[in-house]
Amino acid sequence: MMAEFGAFALILGLALSIAQLGLSAGARVRRSTVLAAAGEGAAFAAFLATAVAFGLLMHAFVVSDFSVANVAANSHTEKPLLYKVAGTWGSHEGSMLLWDFALTAYGAAMALFGRNLPRGLKATAVAVQGGLGSVFLAYTVFASNPFVRLVNPPVEGRSLNPLLQDPALAVHPPFLYSGYVGMSVVFSLAVAALIEGRVDAAWARWVRPWALAAWSLLTIGITLGSFWAYYELGWGGWWFWDPVENASFMPWLVATALLHSAVVTEKRGALPGWTVFLGLAAFTFSMLGAFLVRSGVLTSVHAFAVDPKRGVLLLIILGVTAGLGFALFAWRAPGLSQGGVFAPVSRESALVLNNILLAAATATVLLGTLYPLIREAMTGEAISVGPPYFNLTFMPLMAALALLLPTGPLLAWKRGDALGVSQRLWIAALVALAAGLAVYAMEDPRKAFGALGLALGAWLIAGAIAELVERTRAFRAPALESWRRLVSLPRGAWGMTLAHLGLGVFVLGATFETTWRAEAAETLPIGGALNVGAYHLVLKDVGPIEGKNYDAERAIVAATRDGHPVCVGEPERRLYLAGGQTTSEVAICNRGFSHLYIVLGERRDSASGPVWLIRAYWNPLASLIFLGPVIMALGGAISLSDRRLRIGVPRRREQPA
Repeated sequence: MMAEFGAFALILGLALSIAQLGLSAGARVRRSTVLAAAGEGAAFAAFLATAVAFGLLMHAFVVSDFSVANVAANSHTEKPLLYKVAGTWGSHEGSMLLWDFALTAYGAAMALFGRNLPRGLKATAVAVQGGLGSVFLAYTVFASNPFVRLVNPPVEGRSLNPLLQDPALAVHPPFLYSGYVGMSVVFSLAVAALIEGRVDAAWARWVRPWALAAWSLLTIGITLGSFWAYYELGWGGWWFWDPVENASFMPWLVATALLHSAVVTEKRGALPGWTVFLGLAAFTFSMLGAFLVRSGVLTSVHAFAVDPKRGVLLLIILGVTAGLGFALFAWRAPGLSQGGVFAPVSRESALVLNNILLAAATATVLLGTLYPLIREAMTGEAISVGPPYFNLTFMPLMAALALLLPTGPLLAWKRGDALGVSQRLWIAALVALAAGLAVYAMEDPRKAFGALGLALGAWLIAGAIAELVERTRAFRAPALESWRRLVSLPRGAWGMTLAHLGLGVFVLGATFETTWRAEAAETLPIGGALNVGAYHLVLKDVGPIEGKNYDAERAIVAATRDGHPVCVGEPERRLYLAGGQTTSEVAICNRGFSHLYIVLGERRDSASGPVWLIRAYWNPLASLIFLGPVIMALGGAISLSDRRLRIGVPRRREQPA
């Protein structure tokens, strides 16, 4: 009966989302506060109904109810509890329910925290959010229902893909979808603003918290996915420009541009049309990602293997939803105010250039992702677009953006002083130049790009520190005055500084790991050795172990440097009994921020006895690759906690003495 209750709750959520759409639209047309309140109540109720459906599906996974087709296909009684729970969103149907859950949650949040929005704009935005909820819930109910029963349920399930049975990947989808679907609020506010004809500084201020929250969650989601690929897939890398990776990266790039553009619209009333366009584009790219993952057009470890018919339905949803939004934009955009005028050297100009570079970078990623699919559909010839293309097109744009980034916060609005900014940043420029030249002089000239990346990372970090020094007037004002300025800085300023500093940390880590990594691979008997970087590895032993739902071989690899013990790695090669699939569990020895990365390969028989393929990597400063985005997301969270950015939280009045 629990599955039937879940199916009923899902259908009820669909009905309530339709009611949310109708009541809120009626409230806008008739200017009725009663209908508006009813529409907001329907938004809360739709969220509660979807939450019940999601909870009941999770219950079916936890109790291993194999009469539910989704559970039978993606769970097993021997799985640990964490992965039974994660199996809830480990399939196409379950992940769509997670999408619906997040979508209705954002609709309820908009109804709750949008108290400062104008009534007409809020009612229209709630109606649009209800329309989005109706479309995706209808798709889930009629094309991807996770509560379908089996007439003859199996005794045991087929289990979840072993690659997905990992703690990082268990929490990766909730964060990723929270970021993906969070862009729906920005989309709804953009459509509402176009309908109302109101795209001004106040509207940009309402958009920023939602965009910032979605951007921060998406940053964490992408980082978790990258970290999982790094230590779970056993290939030694952290980003492969896989089409599904790109599908999550494009909304992030657009959201980053939106955050910067919304600042210009809020502070100076400029770029209103462009900001609205980015608001529409952010959720459009999120829907594109949902289509690419579920359509069957991609072969990827990240993709859900589903039939193309449901992919066509998602493509129709994408075309209709995005098409209506951009058609409305084409109709209303010419009538939008152009905003204030600003000089070529100003903070506005720096942010405009920032947006141009981010938009161009998004276009290059989009082209590299879709071109192979389009060409294969037209000619039948399968090609792949990999790292060389993105290194030649995407990286130069990001290098230009990194050069620009520290200058923007130091420029004045409307008309800036380029000479003054250069005087404030000369120490940062000197640090970056010295770091780059020192590496270039000490290393092989072929490492010139590594020296450039190091210089850019140092420039971003030093520039963020210089911006903080400028705000506090450090070394120019008395120490107490600088401290007073430091502790009284708005949280939004702290968040921006941390985000820029985190980007610099990431650039340093990515540069070191890709430029100076070392790798080695050999087939070793027990007692055999190989060298990687400055480390000497000895295969001490390989023995069988038994896990909860797998059998494995575990190697004992001792690492030394200059004859001194460093660490003992224990990589594994697992065989999952339910599905007969084999995975690798890498061993990572942390050496400061660097990693000694060891992978156990297949066993082979030789004349002298069994040997095993051992692959080892020395990844210098690899931890910074994941630490940088965490710092960026932390900056977003700190900015979001700034009272000036929170909607619907009134300022507390001081009580009279």
